[in-house]
Amino acid sequence: MFAYYLELAWRSLRRNKSLTALMIFAVALGIGACMTTLTVVHVLSGDPLPGRGDRVYRVLLDAEPMDSYRKDGNPLDQVTWVDGMNLLRDGKADRQALMTGGNVAVTPPDASLDPFYIGARYSTSDIFSLFGIHFIYGGAWTAKDDASRARVAVITRRLNDKVFGGANSVGRNLRVSDADLRVIGVIDDWDPQPHFHDLDMNTYGDSERLYLPLGTSRDLGLGHSGSTNCYGNGRSSEKELETQSCTWLQYWVELDTAAKRDAYHEYLVNYSRAQHDHGRFERPPNVRLFDVMSWLDYKRVVPGDVKIQAWLAIGFLIVCLVNTVGLMLAKFLRRSGEVGVRRALGATRGEILTQLLTEAGMIGLAGGIGGLVLAILGLWLVRMQPHEYAKLAHLDFTMFLATFALAIASTVVAGLLPALRACRVAPALQLKTQ
Repeated sequence: MFAYYLELAWRSLRRNKSLTALMIFAVALGIGACMTTLTVVHVLSGDPLPGRGDRVYRVLLDAEPMDSYRKDGNPLDQVTWVDGMNLLRDGKADRQALMTGGNVAVTPPDASLDPFYIGARYSTSDIFSLFGIHFIYGGAWTAKDDASRARVAVITRRLNDKVFGGANSVGRNLRVSDADLRVIGVIDDWDPQPHFHDLDMNTYGDSERLYLPLGTSRDLGLGHSGSTNCYGNGRSSEKELETQSCTWLQYWVELDTAAKRDAYHEYLVNYSRAQHDHGRFERPPNVRLFDVMSWLDYKRVVPGDVKIQAWLAIGFLIVCLVNTVGLMLAKFLRRSGEVGVRRALGATRGEILTQLLTEAGMIGLAGGIGGLVLAILGLWLVRMQPHEYAKLAHLDFTMFLATFALAIASTVVAGLLPALRACRVAPALQLKTQ
Protein backbone atom coordinates (compact mmCIF):
# COMPACT_ATOMS: atom_id res chain seq x y z
CA MET A 1 0.00 0.00 0.00
CA PHE A 2 2.81 2.41 0.84
CA ALA A 3 4.28 1.88 -2.64
CA TYR A 4 0.88 2.86 -4.06
CA TYR A 5 0.89 6.06 -1.96
CA LEU A 6 4.38 6.85 -3.23
CA GLU A 7 3.21 6.43 -6.81
CA LEU A 8 0.20 8.70 -6.26
CA ALA A 9 2.42 11.30 -4.56
CA TRP A 10 4.93 11.21 -7.42
CA ARG A 11 2.15 11.74 -9.98
CA SER A 12 0.70 14.60 -7.96
CA LEU A 13 4.06 16.34 -7.61
CA ARG A 14 4.71 16.06 -11.35
CA ARG A 15 1.24 17.42 -12.16
CA ASN A 16 2.13 20.94 -10.96
CA LYS A 17 5.89 21.23 -11.27
CA SER A 18 6.19 24.95 -10.53
CA LEU A 19 4.27 24.69 -7.23
CA THR A 20 6.24 21.59 -6.27
CA ALA A 21 9.54 23.33 -7.03
CA LEU A 22 8.48 26.33 -4.94
CA MET A 23 7.68 24.16 -1.92
CA ILE A 24 10.93 22.20 -2.23
CA PHE A 25 12.91 25.45 -2.51
CA ALA A 26 11.25 26.90 0.59
CA VAL A 27 12.02 23.76 2.61
CA ALA A 28 15.60 23.56 1.29
CA LEU A 29 16.29 27.19 2.15
CA GLY A 30 15.06 26.80 5.72
CA ILE A 31 16.80 23.47 6.27
CA GLY A 32 20.08 24.74 4.79
CA ALA A 33 20.20 27.79 7.04
CA CYS A 34 19.11 25.84 10.11
CA MET A 35 21.53 22.93 9.67
CA THR A 36 24.46 25.26 9.01
CA THR A 37 24.11 26.93 12.39
CA LEU A 38 23.03 23.79 14.24
CA THR A 39 26.10 21.96 12.92
CA VAL A 40 28.36 24.73 14.23
CA VAL A 41 26.65 24.54 17.64
CA HIS A 42 26.90 20.73 17.57
CA VAL A 43 30.64 20.85 16.87
CA LEU A 44 31.40 23.54 19.43
CA SER A 45 29.33 22.00 22.22
CA GLY A 46 30.27 18.34 21.72
CA ASP A 47 31.82 16.17 24.42
CA PRO A 48 35.61 16.62 24.11
CA LEU A 49 36.28 13.60 26.34
CA PRO A 50 33.78 10.92 25.25
CA GLY A 51 33.47 7.97 27.58
CA ARG A 52 35.35 9.69 30.40
CA GLY A 53 33.87 13.17 30.75
CA ASP A 54 31.37 12.15 33.43
CA ARG A 55 34.07 10.97 35.82
CA VAL A 56 36.76 13.62 35.24
CA TYR A 57 36.33 16.77 37.35
CA ARG A 58 37.77 20.26 37.54
CA VAL A 59 38.58 21.34 41.11
CA LEU A 60 38.02 24.90 42.32
CA LEU A 61 38.98 26.30 45.74
CA ASP A 62 38.26 29.75 47.15
CA ALA A 63 41.60 30.98 48.49
CA GLU A 64 41.05 34.72 47.97
CA PRO A 65 41.04 37.29 50.78
CA MET A 66 37.82 38.70 52.25
CA ASP A 67 37.99 41.77 50.01
CA SER A 68 34.97 41.78 47.67
CA TYR A 69 33.69 38.55 49.26
CA ARG A 70 30.15 37.51 48.35
CA LYS A 71 28.41 34.60 50.00
CA ASP A 72 27.08 33.29 46.68
CA GLY A 73 30.27 34.03 44.72
CA ASN A 74 32.23 31.48 42.70
CA PRO A 75 35.86 30.55 43.37
CA LEU A 76 38.61 31.42 40.92
CA ASP A 77 39.04 28.95 38.06
CA GLN A 78 42.58 27.91 39.02
CA VAL A 79 44.58 26.94 42.11
CA THR A 80 47.84 28.05 43.67
CA TRP A 81 51.05 26.02 43.61
CA VAL A 82 50.79 25.35 47.36
CA ASP A 83 47.21 24.09 47.18
CA GLY A 84 47.89 22.02 44.09
CA MET A 85 50.84 20.31 45.73
CA ASN A 86 48.87 19.72 48.92
CA LEU A 87 46.05 18.04 47.01
CA LEU A 88 48.52 15.93 45.03
CA ARG A 89 50.26 14.81 48.19
CA ASP A 90 47.01 13.76 49.83
CA GLY A 91 46.05 11.80 46.67
CA LYS A 92 42.38 11.36 47.55
CA ALA A 93 41.21 10.88 43.95
CA ASP A 94 41.65 7.86 41.68
CA ARG A 95 43.91 10.01 39.49
CA GLN A 96 44.90 13.65 39.69
CA ALA A 97 46.91 16.06 37.59
CA LEU A 98 48.17 19.58 38.23
CA MET A 99 49.04 21.45 35.05
CA THR A 100 49.48 24.59 33.05
CA GLY A 101 50.51 25.41 29.49
CA GLY A 102 53.04 27.51 27.63
CA ASN A 103 54.96 27.98 24.42
CA VAL A 104 58.48 26.68 23.98
CA ALA A 105 61.18 26.83 21.32
CA VAL A 106 62.19 23.49 19.80
CA THR A 107 65.50 23.00 17.99
CA PRO A 108 65.33 19.87 15.79
CA PRO A 109 68.35 17.53 15.77
CA ASP A 110 68.33 17.81 11.98
CA ALA A 111 70.31 20.98 11.21
CA SER A 112 68.36 21.43 7.97
CA LEU A 113 65.22 22.26 9.99
CA ASP A 114 64.84 25.69 11.54
CA PRO A 115 63.89 26.08 15.20
CA PHE A 116 60.20 26.68 15.81
CA TYR A 117 57.73 27.39 18.59
CA ILE A 118 55.01 24.98 19.70
CA GLY A 119 52.45 24.75 22.48
CA ALA A 120 53.54 22.70 25.49
CA ARG A 121 51.77 21.29 28.53
CA TYR A 122 53.51 21.16 31.89
CA SER A 123 51.83 18.59 34.09
CA THR A 124 52.18 15.89 36.69
CA SER A 125 52.36 12.29 35.53
CA ASP A 126 48.68 11.25 35.69
CA ILE A 127 47.60 13.49 32.82
CA PHE A 128 47.78 10.70 30.23
CA SER A 129 45.81 8.09 32.16
CA LEU A 130 43.41 10.74 33.46
CA PHE A 131 42.43 11.91 29.98
CA GLY A 132 42.80 8.52 28.29
CA ILE A 133 45.58 9.61 25.93
CA HIS A 134 46.89 6.77 23.76
CA PHE A 135 50.62 6.05 23.42
CA ILE A 136 52.16 4.94 20.13
CA TYR A 137 55.68 4.46 21.51
CA GLY A 138 56.99 4.36 25.07
CA GLY A 139 54.96 5.66 27.99
CA ALA A 140 54.50 8.41 30.56
CA TRP A 141 56.92 9.63 33.17
CA THR A 142 56.40 8.53 36.78
CA ALA A 143 55.63 10.26 40.06
CA LYS A 144 59.34 9.85 40.90
CA ASP A 145 60.17 11.77 37.73
CA ASP A 146 57.81 14.50 38.91
CA ALA A 147 59.54 14.65 42.28
CA SER A 148 63.06 14.65 40.82
CA ARG A 149 62.09 17.08 38.05
CA ALA A 150 63.52 14.73 35.45
CA ARG A 151 64.54 16.08 32.03
CA VAL A 152 62.04 13.96 30.08
CA ALA A 153 59.28 14.68 27.59
CA VAL A 154 56.38 13.09 25.75
CA ILE A 155 55.68 14.32 22.23
CA THR A 156 52.75 13.95 19.83
CA ARG A 157 52.70 12.03 16.58
CA ARG A 158 52.74 15.28 14.59
CA LEU A 159 55.84 16.58 16.34
CA ASN A 160 57.49 13.17 16.07
CA ASP A 161 56.81 13.12 12.32
CA LYS A 162 58.26 16.59 11.89
CA VAL A 163 61.38 16.17 14.02
CA PHE A 164 62.16 12.45 13.85
CA GLY A 165 60.53 11.43 10.59
CA GLY A 166 57.87 9.32 12.33
CA ALA A 167 60.35 6.76 13.70
CA ASN A 168 60.32 5.43 17.25
CA SER A 169 62.06 8.36 18.98
CA VAL A 170 61.99 6.96 22.52
CA GLY A 171 65.41 7.52 24.08
CA ARG A 172 66.41 10.34 21.73
CA ASN A 173 67.06 13.88 22.88
CA LEU A 174 65.06 16.93 21.92
CA ARG A 175 66.37 20.46 22.42
CA VAL A 176 63.71 22.54 24.16
CA SER A 177 64.50 26.14 25.12
CA ASP A 178 68.26 25.53 25.53
CA ALA A 179 67.82 22.26 27.45
CA ASP A 180 68.00 18.66 26.28
CA LEU A 181 64.98 16.53 27.14
CA ARG A 182 64.91 12.77 26.66
CA VAL A 183 61.85 11.56 24.76
CA ILE A 184 60.19 8.74 26.74
CA GLY A 185 56.91 8.48 24.83
CA VAL A 186 55.01 9.39 21.68
CA ILE A 187 51.24 9.84 21.83
CA ASP A 188 48.55 10.08 19.19
CA ASP A 189 47.69 13.68 18.39
CA TRP A 190 45.30 14.71 21.16
CA ASP A 191 43.13 17.64 20.08
CA PRO A 192 39.98 17.80 22.22
CA GLN A 193 37.56 20.40 20.90
CA PRO A 194 37.00 22.56 22.84
CA HIS A 195 40.19 22.53 24.92
CA PHE A 196 38.33 21.83 28.15
CA HIS A 197 41.51 21.15 30.13
CA ASP A 198 42.83 24.72 29.77
CA LEU A 199 40.42 27.25 28.29
CA ASP A 200 42.86 30.07 29.11
CA MET A 201 45.31 28.95 26.41
CA ASN A 202 42.83 28.83 23.53
CA THR A 203 39.37 27.34 23.35
CA TYR A 204 39.55 25.74 19.90
CA GLY A 205 42.23 24.91 17.35
CA ASP A 206 45.50 23.04 17.72
CA SER A 207 46.42 21.53 21.07
CA GLU A 208 49.85 21.16 22.64
CA ARG A 209 52.51 19.08 20.89
CA LEU A 210 54.94 18.62 23.82
CA TYR A 211 54.37 17.39 27.39
CA LEU A 212 56.89 17.55 30.23
CA PRO A 213 56.83 17.36 34.05
CA LEU A 214 55.51 20.48 35.77
CA GLY A 215 58.52 20.65 38.09
CA THR A 216 60.91 20.37 35.16
CA SER A 217 59.27 23.37 33.52
CA ARG A 218 59.94 25.36 36.70
CA ASP A 219 63.60 24.30 36.78
CA LEU A 220 64.03 25.30 33.13
CA GLY A 221 62.33 28.65 33.70
CA LEU A 222 59.71 28.00 31.04
CA GLY A 223 57.05 30.68 31.08
CA HIS A 224 53.41 29.68 31.30
CA SER A 225 50.56 31.07 29.23
CA GLY A 226 47.09 31.94 30.42
CA SER A 227 45.68 33.93 33.29
CA THR A 228 47.44 34.55 36.59
CA ASN A 229 45.48 36.02 39.48
CA CYS A 230 47.48 37.23 42.47
CA TYR A 231 45.99 38.57 45.69
CA GLY A 232 47.26 39.86 49.01
CA ASN A 233 51.00 40.39 48.69
CA GLY A 234 51.32 37.94 45.81
CA ARG A 235 53.32 38.91 42.73
CA SER A 236 53.05 37.32 39.31
CA SER A 237 56.77 37.03 38.61
CA GLU A 238 57.43 33.62 37.01
CA LYS A 239 60.25 32.89 39.47
CA GLU A 240 58.03 33.55 42.49
CA LEU A 241 54.82 31.78 41.47
CA GLU A 242 55.62 28.72 43.60
CA THR A 243 55.65 30.77 46.80
CA GLN A 244 53.18 33.56 46.08
CA SER A 245 49.42 33.76 46.57
CA CYS A 246 48.64 33.41 42.88
CA THR A 247 46.22 31.09 41.11
CA TRP A 248 47.66 29.89 37.79
CA LEU A 249 47.35 26.10 37.69
CA GLN A 250 44.54 23.77 36.61
CA TYR A 251 43.70 20.81 38.83
CA TRP A 252 41.79 17.80 37.43
CA VAL A 253 40.79 14.59 39.18
CA GLU A 254 39.13 11.31 38.24
CA LEU A 255 36.30 9.98 40.43
CA ASP A 256 34.51 7.02 38.88
CA THR A 257 31.47 6.84 41.19
CA ALA A 258 29.01 9.30 42.70
CA ALA A 259 30.04 8.15 46.18
CA LYS A 260 33.68 8.98 45.47
CA ARG A 261 32.63 12.35 44.11
CA ASP A 262 30.68 13.16 47.27
CA ALA A 263 33.55 11.97 49.48
CA TYR A 264 36.05 14.07 47.52
CA HIS A 265 33.82 17.13 47.77
CA GLU A 266 33.70 16.62 51.53
CA TYR A 267 37.48 16.26 51.56
CA LEU A 268 37.83 19.62 49.75
CA VAL A 269 35.53 21.28 52.26
CA ASN A 270 37.59 19.89 55.15
CA TYR A 271 40.82 20.93 53.41
CA SER A 272 39.52 24.48 52.96
CA ARG A 273 38.39 24.59 56.58
CA ALA A 274 41.83 23.42 57.75
CA GLN A 275 43.57 26.04 55.61
CA HIS A 276 41.22 28.65 57.07
CA ASP A 277 42.11 27.54 60.60
CA HIS A 278 45.81 27.84 59.73
CA GLY A 279 45.30 31.38 58.44
CA ARG A 280 45.94 30.73 54.74
CA PHE A 281 42.31 30.96 53.64
CA GLU A 282 40.30 33.93 54.85
CA ARG A 283 36.96 32.94 53.38
CA PRO A 284 34.68 30.13 54.57
CA PRO A 285 34.92 26.88 52.56
CA ASN A 286 33.69 27.37 49.01
CA VAL A 287 34.61 24.52 46.65
CA ARG A 288 33.37 23.30 43.28
CA LEU A 289 33.62 20.06 41.31
CA PHE A 290 32.66 20.27 37.64
CA ASP A 291 32.63 17.31 35.29
CA VAL A 292 33.74 18.08 31.75
CA MET A 293 30.38 19.05 30.22
CA SER A 294 29.20 21.03 33.24
CA TRP A 295 32.57 22.81 33.22
CA LEU A 296 32.02 23.85 29.61
CA ASP A 297 28.51 25.04 30.48
CA TYR A 298 29.85 26.95 33.48
CA LYS A 299 32.43 28.67 31.29
CA ARG A 300 29.87 29.34 28.51
CA VAL A 301 32.24 27.99 25.90
CA VAL A 302 29.88 28.16 22.92
CA PRO A 303 30.10 31.78 21.63
CA GLY A 304 26.95 33.79 22.25
CA ASP A 305 26.71 34.98 18.65
CA VAL A 306 26.62 31.36 17.45
CA LYS A 307 23.67 30.60 19.72
CA ILE A 308 21.85 33.71 18.50
CA GLN A 309 22.45 32.71 14.89
CA ALA A 310 21.07 29.25 15.63
CA TRP A 311 17.84 30.68 17.05
CA LEU A 312 17.52 33.04 14.09
CA ALA A 313 17.99 30.12 11.68
CA ILE A 314 15.31 28.09 13.49
CA GLY A 315 12.99 31.09 13.19
CA PHE A 316 13.79 31.33 9.48
CA LEU A 317 12.96 27.62 9.08
CA ILE A 318 9.60 28.19 10.76
CA VAL A 319 8.85 31.06 8.34
CA CYS A 320 9.72 28.81 5.41
CA LEU A 321 7.47 26.06 6.77
CA VAL A 322 4.58 28.49 7.25
CA ASN A 323 4.87 29.40 3.58
CA THR A 324 5.00 25.70 2.73
CA VAL A 325 1.79 25.14 4.73
CA GLY A 326 0.01 27.73 2.57
CA LEU A 327 1.27 26.18 -0.64
CA MET A 328 0.30 22.68 0.48
CA LEU A 329 -3.13 23.88 1.54
CA ALA A 330 -3.76 25.34 -1.90
CA LYS A 331 -2.42 22.18 -3.57
CA PHE A 332 -4.40 19.69 -1.46
CA LEU A 333 -7.70 21.61 -1.61
CA ARG A 334 -7.38 21.86 -5.37
CA ARG A 335 -7.60 18.06 -5.40
CA SER A 336 -10.95 17.98 -3.58
CA GLY A 337 -12.60 16.24 -6.51
CA GLU A 338 -10.01 13.45 -6.50
CA VAL A 339 -10.36 13.07 -2.73
CA GLY A 340 -14.15 12.92 -3.04
CA VAL A 341 -14.00 10.16 -5.66
CA ARG A 342 -11.60 8.09 -3.53
CA ARG A 343 -13.81 8.54 -0.46
CA ALA A 344 -16.86 7.46 -2.48
CA LEU A 345 -15.00 4.36 -3.61
CA GLY A 346 -14.37 3.34 -0.01
CA ALA A 347 -11.12 5.07 1.03
CA THR A 348 -11.15 6.10 4.67
CA ARG A 349 -10.06 9.48 5.98
CA GLY A 350 -7.02 7.81 7.51
CA GLU A 351 -5.96 6.44 4.13
CA ILE A 352 -6.41 9.85 2.48
CA LEU A 353 -4.44 11.45 5.29
CA THR A 354 -1.62 8.90 4.88
CA GLN A 355 -1.51 9.51 1.14
CA LEU A 356 -1.25 13.30 1.54
CA LEU A 357 1.35 13.07 4.30
CA THR A 358 3.37 10.71 2.10
CA GLU A 359 3.38 13.44 -0.52
CA ALA A 360 4.50 15.96 2.12
CA GLY A 361 7.27 13.57 3.15
CA MET A 362 8.52 13.35 -0.45
CA ILE A 363 8.64 17.15 -0.56
CA GLY A 364 10.62 17.06 2.67
CA LEU A 365 13.05 14.47 1.28
CA ALA A 366 13.69 16.58 -1.82
CA GLY A 367 13.98 19.67 0.37
CA GLY A 368 16.45 17.81 2.59
CA ILE A 369 18.68 17.07 -0.39
CA GLY A 370 18.61 20.73 -1.38
CA GLY A 371 19.12 21.77 2.25
CA LEU A 372 22.13 19.47 2.51
CA VAL A 373 23.75 21.17 -0.47
CA LEU A 374 23.03 24.61 1.01
CA ALA A 375 24.33 23.51 4.44
CA ILE A 376 27.60 22.27 2.93
CA LEU A 377 27.95 25.61 1.15
CA GLY A 378 27.11 27.48 4.35
CA LEU A 379 29.69 25.53 6.38
CA TRP A 380 32.30 26.26 3.71
CA LEU A 381 31.55 29.97 4.17
CA VAL A 382 31.86 29.56 7.95
CA ARG A 383 35.31 27.98 7.51
CA MET A 384 36.36 31.10 5.62
CA GLN A 385 35.68 33.25 8.70
CA PRO A 386 38.60 34.43 10.92
CA HIS A 387 37.35 32.62 14.05
CA GLU A 388 39.44 30.03 15.91
CA TYR A 389 36.55 27.56 15.72
CA ALA A 390 35.82 28.15 12.02
CA LYS A 391 37.87 25.25 10.66
CA LEU A 392 35.91 22.80 12.82
CA ALA A 393 32.68 23.49 10.92
CA HIS A 394 32.21 20.17 9.12
CA LEU A 395 29.08 18.08 8.64
CA ASP A 396 29.55 14.76 10.43
CA PHE A 397 27.42 11.64 9.92
CA THR A 398 25.12 12.49 12.81
CA MET A 399 24.26 15.91 11.37
CA PHE A 400 23.98 14.38 7.88
CA LEU A 401 21.19 12.11 9.13
CA ALA A 402 19.71 14.94 11.17
CA THR A 403 19.37 17.04 8.02
CA PHE A 404 17.02 14.57 6.37
CA ALA A 405 15.23 13.72 9.61
CA LEU A 406 14.52 17.40 10.28
CA ALA A 407 13.49 18.07 6.67
CA ILE A 408 11.05 15.15 6.47
CA ALA A 409 9.67 15.54 10.00
CA SER A 410 9.13 19.30 9.71
CA THR A 411 7.50 18.99 6.29
CA VAL A 412 5.16 16.21 7.43
CA VAL A 413 4.16 18.33 10.44
CA ALA A 414 3.68 21.33 8.14
CA GLY A 415 1.50 19.19 5.84
CA LEU A 416 -0.68 17.90 8.67
CA LEU A 417 -3.07 20.86 8.73
CA PRO A 418 -3.59 21.01 4.93
CA ALA A 419 -4.05 17.22 4.87
CA LEU A 420 -6.65 17.30 7.65
CA ARG A 421 -8.52 20.07 5.86
CA ALA A 422 -8.52 18.05 2.63
CA CYS A 423 -9.78 14.94 4.45
CA ARG A 424 -12.89 16.79 5.62
CA VAL A 425 -14.17 17.20 2.06
CA ALA A 426 -17.74 15.92 1.73
CA PRO A 427 -17.69 13.14 -0.97
CA ALA A 428 -21.32 13.68 -2.04
CA LEU A 429 -20.82 17.39 -2.66
CA GLN A 430 -17.66 16.80 -4.71
CA LEU A 431 -19.30 14.05 -6.79
CA LYS A 432 -22.28 16.32 -7.49
CA THR A 433 -20.02 19.08 -8.84
CA GLN A 434 -17.92 16.79 -11.05
